[in-house]
Amino acid sequence: MIDSKKFYINGAWVAPLSGSEMDVVDPSTEKVCAVISIGGQADTDAAVAAAKVAFDSWSQTSKAYRLGLLKNFLNIYLSRVDEMGQAISIEMGAPIDMAITSQAESGSSHTEGLISELEKFEFERVLNDQAPNDRIIYEAIGVCALITPWNWPMNQVSLKVIAAMAAGCTMVLKPSEIAPLSSLVFADMIHQAGFPAGVFNMINGDGVGVGSQLTSHADVDMVSFTGSTRAGALISKNAADSVKRVALELGGKGANIVFADADEKAVSRGVFHCFNNTGQSCNAPTRMLVERSYYDTAVALATAAAAKVQVGKASEHGRHIGPVVSELQYNKIQGLIKVGIDEGARVVVGGLGKPEGLETGYFVKPTIFADVNNDMNIAREEVFGPVLCMIPFDTEEEAINIANDTVYGLTNYVQTQDSAKANRIARRLRSGMVEMNGTFRALGSPFGGYKQSGNGREGGVWGLEDFLEVKSISGWSND
Repeated sequence: MIDSKKFYINGAWVAPLSGSEMDVVDPSTEKVCAVISIGGQADTDAAVAAAKVAFDSWSQTSKAYRLGLLKNFLNIYLSRVDEMGQAISIEMGAPIDMAITSQAESGSSHTEGLISELEKFEFERVLNDQAPNDRIIYEAIGVCALITPWNWPMNQVSLKVIAAMAAGCTMVLKPSEIAPLSSLVFADMIHQAGFPAGVFNMINGDGVGVGSQLTSHADVDMVSFTGSTRAGALISKNAADSVKRVALELGGKGANIVFADADEKAVSRGVFHCFNNTGQSCNAPTRMLVERSYYDTAVALATAAAAKVQVGKASEHGRHIGPVVSELQYNKIQGLIKVGIDEGARVVVGGLGKPEGLETGYFVKPTIFADVNNDMNIAREEVFGPVLCMIPFDTEEEAINIANDTVYGLTNYVQTQDSAKANRIARRLRSGMVEMNGTFRALGSPFGGYKQSGNGREGGVWGLEDFLEVKSISGWSND
């Protein structure tokens, strides 16, 4: 049994040196499901010191040695995936079937993908044929602070931790204090896999405390953060004095451009994608832009699709959506739905309040606004809940302009059976990712955005390179 009040530092579970305690609340029941310790400066310093001591030896290990440990970890993860899913479900409200599959299994799939990239990666390369005595060396950047969110906990933890380990970095993980239980299980798997002491360390804490302590720490060489754009900006400022590398994966307000020639499932697919994970995904297609000649039909199709979306407790089996993660998040979503109504958007599904029979728990009605324009707050702010805005457009050019008219640039979507048009639009959309006609990105594709959606890329070789420095050496001896 993992003690939720302890931290994992220097290869052992230890009691906190300072700080306080915090309740973890099950969003389906509003009841406390665990109590964690919130670390203080002494805990942060201890974790960073352990990572710093371990870095010299770990960064010099062979690729084969790291691969062996990572493969051992993967086997352990796969054997405990149900346990991981249970932790995710209770901490952040993902329905148990989804928690075990999409949520927990994202950790194992990303680990598999990064192992594959590590196997292929060349850490030492000749510059070119004309410079045989010049070498390009890829070296681990150093001690990394990894700060992860609550909405897809293992997706983000694995993309950061496994990539950093593969690169030869040491690290301190600070998971979201709202959903820390899955990371406790993850840390126990790391311990079971036999990684050397100090390579991986984990402490719980909030952003103001441990988060700020890590991002400003003189012995931290890199920060990798996933979360809100507001927090990402603060982290960048906090890290600026030490000029450490900062990789950010932030918010989104994805446009899903649906043309009149889209396939018959395009609208319903967009609705289900928007509501997946109860809308708590930064890459959700939350703005559905529809060609005007198809708009009324699309609204009817979206309404029919939303009627099939059931809401229920996370502990229940099925394909329903669960609660949002917290009371704070619930109140924020309700506030934005109210703003949308006040702005004159037409509610065709859902609206304010909780679904009938779910008065306890942070449950939100799946909501669709029609007749939205892109100047409305509901179309500009990231709601992070099951709320879809439908916006009509007349021309291809107008659709592109609306899609790009946002501070965000994470993921956009295009639905048309005209492949030339789809490709043409994909090139003009200002986002790090574009998905077309229901085709998901393959494992190993880079995840990340433009503008206020962040910088850097996670997954695949790009995720590995984020944690590496590039060294140029001339006069290399080939003897």
